[in-house]
Parts: sequence; structure tokens; C-alpha cells
Amino acid sequence: MNATRPALARIRWYWPLQILVWHGVALFNLLFYWRAAPGWQIVAVCWWAGLSGILCTHLWRAALRRRPHWLGRQMHWKYIGPSLMLLTAVQTASMTLAFAVLRPMGAMHGVSWLPGALIFWFLVLTLWTLLYMAVLSVRRANRYEAEALRLELYVKDTELRALQAQVNPHFFFNSMNSVRALIYEDQHAAARMIDQLAALMRYALQSGQADTVTLAAEMEAVQAYLAIEKIRFEERMRVSVRIEAGLEQVRIPPMALQTLVENAVKYGVETSAGGSEIRIVARRVDGMVRIEIANAGAIVPFADSTKVGLVNTRKRLALALGADARLDLSENGGWVRATLTVPTLEAA
Repeated sequence: MNATRPALARIRWYWPLQILVWHGVALFNLLFYWRAAPGWQIVAVCWWAGLSGILCTHLWRAALRRRPHWLGRQMHWKYIGPSLMLLTAVQTASMTLAFAVLRPMGAMHGVSWLPGALIFWFLVLTLWTLLYMAVLSVRRANRYEAEALRLELYVKDTELRALQAQVNPHFFFNSMNSVRALIYEDQHAAARMIDQLAALMRYALQSGQADTVTLAAEMEAVQAYLAIEKIRFEERMRVSVRIEAGLEQVRIPPMALQTLVENAVKYGVETSAGGSEIRIVARRVDGMVRIEIANAGAIVPFADSTKVGLVNTRKRLALALGADARLDLSENGGWVRATLTVPTLEAA
């Protein structure tokens, strides 16, 4: 999963930001004290304070992680306030120890400096806590967004499986009607048709768990279906296939092309006394792959048609291949054309 995330999202930012922030605090203190006590001692004192700040906030972070409810939707200041005061006292004591040991300004006298130091470190540690809460909020929002995306993909996959489950019974119902129509006329032809149907059932079962299949695999299923219908319609059905070279591995939803060919046979060959030619053409057009299935005839609303095939094909195209994939149905010059337009995605 990490390999698919953006590079910035894969970086662990905690320690780089910790070091950067506390080096910034150390540099701020150095600029503040340098005029009064220039020298290596004040440099050491300021970076001592930075290192102790890193230690304090790291322990503070560990405490917050064990008590996530302190930084929930609302900050629980009744717990956070006293904790920050304790951290302020520890950080101020550390800074005082550094001044006492390294003596950049000589011996320490009085405590007039103490209120200012306490206020400064309280503000620094409070700001650190607020920034930490902001980072947690962003991470929490990203996690919720990722979870929503995961659920969206799950719903998409479930819907796709449901649509495929509708297509397969629809297809096999029509195929069994073809077998039934032939079995009383030519038993040998009916046997060959059953063999082809068995091949189609095997393909449907194997491809039913996949979102997409290759155009080559789908065309094998189409050829098996056409072989079934050729036995039934004989010379009334004429088929021409032109697949542009290099398109064999293009991805399409399983049974999508077969469904369109089935409709071309049903409404082009079966309804015409003279039959029809079925033309299947696949080629590249404007960076996309266009697959056209054409039959002689006209677009007529059939009262007994459930239109499950066309409706499901459109939905499955959008779910499996995105908004760029589409199915268009048109009539021109006595020909009905169903055109699949899909991205040039190829099998890995």
C-alpha cells in the first residue's frame, strides 16, 4: 500500500520537524542573548535548551499518545494545562542549570528573570502542543479520506459483481433458447451448439471474477457464440471481423463485447427474413480504442426486451474503466452500430 502513496505522504515527518522547530527556538534564544553575552558558552546554553526541549516534547508526545482522548475533538485543558505547567517547570529548570553550569553571564543573582522564563517556555510548549494537535487532525482527516476511498472501491467492486451476475443469466437464457430452437431440427448441430455453449460457460465462469479481460479472450468467446448462431441461422448470418494489429491485450469488461454481438444477432439477423451481416471492427482513434459492432436494420423499441445487456454494459464500462469509457448506439444508412470506446489499457 505504501508504494502507491505520494512520496511526501510516505516520509516520517516527526523527527525532522522536531529538530527543525527546536533548532529554531535555540537560534531565537541565541539572537536574544548574544548581545549581552557573546561567546561559546551562550551558544552551548541555547542548544542545551533546544536538546532538553526535544526530550521534554518527545516524552509529552508519548504521554499524549497513551491518552488520545486529551486531544480529541476538543482539547481537555483540565489535563493539558497542568501537564504544560509541569513541562514548563522542567524546561525552565534545565535552562537554569545550563546557565549555572556554563555561566555565560557570570554568577546568577536573584530570580527576577524567572517569571519571564516561565512565561516564554509555557508559550513555546503550548504552541508546540497546538501544532501537534493540528498535525494529528490532518492525519486523522487523511485517514478518514483513505477509509472513505476504500469503502467506495468496495462498493464499486460489489456493484460490478452484481452487474456481472445479471449479465451471465441473461446471456445463457438467450443461448439456451437457441439450442431449444435447433434440437428438434438437427441433433448433430444441436450437439455442436452445446459444445460451443460449454466453452462459453467456462469462459464466463473464469472471467466472472475479473473486472476486465483482454480483447483477445473476449473475441474467443464471441467466436464461440457466433459459431452457435451460425448453426442456427446458416446463410442468413454473415460475419466479418477486422481487429487492428496490437489491440489483442486491450482491456474491456468480460462479456461486454459478446453482449453487443448478441444484440446484433437478435435484432439484425433474427428479425430479418434475409438475415444480416455482422461487422466487428476494432481500431485506434484519437488515443482511444474504438470497437464497433454493426448490423443491418433499425433501432426499434422491442416491447419484450429487458435491455439488461446494454444498460449493464454501460454501467460496467464506467465502473471498470472510468468515465472515459462509453457505449454509443446509433443508426445510419440502414445500419445499427454499437460502439465501445475504451482507454488503451493493456494487460500487465
